[in-house]
Amino acid sequence: QVEVMESGGGSVQAGGTLRLSCAASTNAFRLYAMGWYRRAPGKQRELVASITSGGSTRSADSVQGRFTVSRDNAKNAIYLQMNNLKPEDTAVYYCNAQAVVGGSLYWGQGTQVTVSS
Repeated sequence: QVEVMESGGGSVQAGGTLRLSCAASTNAFRLYAMGWYRRAPGKQRELVASITSGGSTRSADSVQGRFTVSRDNAKNAIYLQMNNLKPEDTAVYYCNAQAVVGGSLYWGQGTQVTVSS
């Protein structure tokens, strides 16, 4: 069992920045693909950005140019740098970890991000 824990959420004004962190409790962190998802009120969960075990990234069209995902294998962590935040970015942000071998998937509890206009 891998525990995944997000941190760094909060409340900011439009145009502000936040940096989310996600830590996973595994000694094989480098063998996990990681992702950030979000669920806004009344909407389905959606992919925000992801990063493979090899460091390749992809992000949703709505956040390209504003959000950047990165990983630090030495710290068993990934990050989501969020710049130029908009009210529509308001959501609970979740991190997940998926094993490259076997595909086991683990989710964190989420962290709230609120952007006011």
